[in-house]
Amino acid sequence: MIGTKEELLEYLAADKKALNRRSKRPAFNDVIWKYEILLRKCEYYGNKNGVIAKLFGTFYRYRRFKLGLKCNFTISPNTVGKGLCISHVGPIVISNFATIGENCRIHVGVNIGADFRNGSEAPCIGNNVYIGPGAKIYGGISIADGIAIGANSVVNKDFSEPNISIGGVPAKKISDRGTKGVLF
Repeated sequence: MIGTKEELLEYLAADKKALNRRSKRPAFNDVIWKYEILLRKCEYYGNKNGVIAKLFGTFYRYRRFKLGLKCNFTISPNTVGKGLCISHVGPIVISNFATIGENCRIHVGVNIGADFRNGSEAPCIGNNVYIGPGAKIYGGISIADGIAIGANSVVNKDFSEPNISIGGVPAKKISDRGTKGVLF
C-alpha cells in the first residue's frame, strides 16, 4: 500500500525499471506505462484522507477506468507490489482480493481470480514471479517466490517450493529453472 509521496515515487521508479523504459515520461502511444502510473496514483490517493485527496482519487480512478477499457485491463488498486511489468496490451484480470508481490511480469490473457464458492479466497503470489500468456490462477492458493508459470497453465493448488517452473492443466512442476533469465 502506497501511503507517502516517497513510496509513490519509489513504486513508479520500480515500475519504470521493470518496463525497461528510459525516457522521463511515457510516449504518446505507451498505454501500458500510462496505465501503471494511473494505477499507482489511484493507490496513493485512495489511501489518503482529505477532500483534495478524494477529488484527485476520483479523477485518477476515472482515467484508469477509461484507459483500462482501452487496454482491456482490470487490475484493482493495492493488489500488486512494486516492479509490475505488463508485457502486452490485452485482457488481464486481477481480483480485488488477490495479493501479488514485487517484480511480477504479467503477460496477456492472464486471469487471477477468487474462488467462486468463497469470493474472498484469492491467490497470494510471491516476489519475482513470471506469469506466462493465458495463465489462469484461482482459488485461495499461494505461490512461492521466483516461480515461472507457463503459458496457458491452470494453477489451482499451492506451490511452496521457490524458484521452479510450473505449467500444464492442472499445473505441476516441470523444471527447477524458475525465473532465471526471464525477469530483469
